[in-house]
Amino acid sequence: MTIEIKVPMLPESVADATILAWHKQVGDTVQRDENLVDLETDKVVLEVPSPSHGILTRIDKPVGTVVTGQERLAVIDSAAEAMPATAAVQPNEPVSAVEPSRPPKQPAALGPAARRAAQQDNRSVAEPQTSSQVSTEPTAIATERLEKRVPMTRLRAKIAERLVNAQQTAAMLTTFNEINLQHIIAVRQTYQDAFVKTHQIKLGFMSFFTKACVAALKQFPSVNASLDHQDIIYHGYYDIGVAVSTERGLVVPVLRNVDQMSLADIERAIADYAARARDNKLTIEEMTGGTFTITNGGVFGSLLSTPILNPPQTGILGMHKIESRPVVENNAVVIRPMMYVAFSYDHRLIDGKESVQFLATIKQGLEDPTRWILDI
Repeated sequence: MTIEIKVPMLPESVADATILAWHKQVGDTVQRDENLVDLETDKVVLEVPSPSHGILTRIDKPVGTVVTGQERLAVIDSAAEAMPATAAVQPNEPVSAVEPSRPPKQPAALGPAARRAAQQDNRSVAEPQTSSQVSTEPTAIATERLEKRVPMTRLRAKIAERLVNAQQTAAMLTTFNEINLQHIIAVRQTYQDAFVKTHQIKLGFMSFFTKACVAALKQFPSVNASLDHQDIIYHGYYDIGVAVSTERGLVVPVLRNVDQMSLADIERAIADYAARARDNKLTIEEMTGGTFTITNGGVFGSLLSTPILNPPQTGILGMHKIESRPVVENNAVVIRPMMYVAFSYDHRLIDGKESVQFLATIKQGLEDPTRWILDI
């Protein structure tokens, strides 16, 4: 019995997908629910599992092909036995004969650059006979300049499109401040072991920053709003996007209803998103929406940056690395763990005064988390 493997129905926001990788070849045995092929969209990588046990007898779409929903990708014969290895070839492709054994390949002659270098030194250049002779001209060979051209991934292309669009359509400005994290660090050092024992997750900085952002968003609803042409949409919920770096590019999964989450809930959700982002396991729904975004360049050593908006959101907070710096407290210079923070915003909706006050509220909340408990 033959079974057709088709592209699954794509979400409304995704027009097509690209064949990223086949995990099975023609002639391979496949098991039910085993991943056959990865499809890359401009948002996520989709896996197409096998609906049945059987033998993969045909592959219709090679790697790199652009496909749409319900196109046939391959065929499985659920009643067939495994093919011999010599039959595992792509359909409609000629089977080449086995090449006869050949003598070892002789080292290539020196290229033009190597010849010119030798001539300039008044040396006669003989054709190399062994690999050891080639190694006598490392300087000449090193002058060869190589280039490699590879297509941009769908995700990278979409990221580029969105970033350029944000810069072209939004009146984007950035305001900066610095935060003394001594109190947060002391809390983590004091309660880390108890926190891990109780919640089975480490207490990081992201949960504190996320909570501080929610507290500030409640005071400044326009920062939690979005623009839809000439309309302003004020959101009565707090869905925070957390930027995660992967080999394929930056993705922004969304924490839903963060105001109802504890610090442990936030830490677990972020850890889960980060792990699944690295394995390309995030769904489109998990990266859709969001009313505000946090990005942390500090994990890569960034001291200061200007984050770009994630449209249609009107604000994004950029975190950076923590550095011990001298600051003045009570007319005395002391060393404190400081972090520069950046808040980029859409000036079409958020005024400069409001942006400064919003960032100052985050600063106050992190330097004195008691404000969250007292709701002040």
